[in-house]
Amino acid sequence: MQDRRNGARHVISFPVRVKWKDESGKEIVEDGLTENVGQQGALVFLPRRLPTVGSKVYLTITEHADDEVTVIAQVIRLERNASHPQAAFQLTDSLRVWKKKVWEHAGEILAAQKPDDFDDW
Repeated sequence: MQDRRNGARHVISFPVRVKWKDESGKEIVEDGLTENVGQQGALVFLPRRLPTVGSKVYLTITEHADDEVTVIAQVIRLERNASHPQAAFQLTDSLRVWKKKVWEHAGEILAAQKPDDFDDW
């Protein structure tokens, strides 16, 4: 199977809040964690409910309560694994804000990490 994704991803866990409306028009709010972030989207673990493919959501990175980043995204894929449900989102607006406050921030965090010391066996 060919990988259709473009661009690099940072494997990082940021807390998120996802809001969408279900089929009946009721607003759903779920908290979760990013699995990875790209320049134009993210893969997110949502433990309870998943939006439907194609739906519009408000994706908020809640890493810093005083500087939350909210973007509009579309659901492009779901992983309905019972123990680890995930939704893949592609941003439809605020790409510059996302790139600066999420993508670049994730890269800085990962670049500052030091590798684990190896134990002698």
